[in-house]
Amino acid sequence: MSLIHALQIVPRASWTQLSTVLGAGPDTLARRWEHLTAGGYAWTSLLIARRGGESALYGWVELECTADTAEAIAIELSGDPRTLGVHAVTGGADLVLLLIAPDLPALDAYVTGRVRRLPGVLRARTQVVTRMHNRPYRARLEQLTPAQARLLTEVGALERREGPRARVAAQAPQVTDLDRRLVAELAGDARRSAAELARQCGTSESTVRRRLDVLVAGGALHHHCQPAPRFSGRPVWAMVTAQVAPQDEAATVAALTRVRRTQVITSVTGPHNLALAMWLGSVEELHEITAGLVRAAPALRITGTAVSLRTYKIGAQVLGPDGRRMHHVRPEA
Repeated sequence: MSLIHALQIVPRASWTQLSTVLGAGPDTLARRWEHLTAGGYAWTSLLIARRGGESALYGWVELECTADTAEAIAIELSGDPRTLGVHAVTGGADLVLLLIAPDLPALDAYVTGRVRRLPGVLRARTQVVTRMHNRPYRARLEQLTPAQARLLTEVGALERREGPRARVAAQAPQVTDLDRRLVAELAGDARRSAAELARQCGTSESTVRRRLDVLVAGGALHHHCQPAPRFSGRPVWAMVTAQVAPQDEAATVAALTRVRRTQVITSVTGPHNLALAMWLGSVEELHEITAGLVRAAPALRITGTAVSLRTYKIGAQVLGPDGRRMHHVRPEA
């Protein structure tokens, strides 16, 4: 878990850089990471979050399905690039999806032309995310000591000052065709070398490094490194929906972001205006966390809760029945 935490801080640091902080040799760290990834116990991935000045559009979709079709629908949709989350849940819906699209017409086309037409889908309720208050996949394991985390942060800062990224203006970049090809390769393994990416994409190593620097500096990428939830100590995915008056929203969201287990906080359209997703250690923790949310943000009114019976997909990663990563889905070019 310490190695995963380290890679959450500096995702593309060399094994030599990591070894100076983690107290294990570079070869040992490389073998340990190979064991984790080959067994589906952990992964690291990059996905596009912004295209130019526009953020990607997200949407939560609740599906009601006919008897005995939910699993087949979940497996089918897990293979689509548009799904960043597929969960079988308790409560009024059978499945909850997190979708990504470049714009509203594309989101509508996917929901109406793909999701609603699947055999067994009775009803699809879509809530558009109007604001993503904290970027997905940023939650960390907190396994390192504060001193170790500080050293790794300094390693990352040094790379930014000395590398090509230091010469890149921190502004929203235009995403090129090459960028999309690079991200498609990095969606399954964000630690692939520049040399390998250059060969795969038909360009030079220096161009690969420069484009990745531009994308990272401009906030165009989501990076996530995490263990498979079933083996992380927090195996239960939960969604909490809530209502808050518009004048209280800013203060409420600020308070919620300080609650460590709230991994994704979104403002949404629909009957409630907030949707929060999190990973818990057990089902019993849901009562504790909802009480904690209200204590932290007294203006909040909880309107619904659901826990996942099985998670089929996280980001680009498809999980098997045993909770381990099976494979990844390449993003759309």
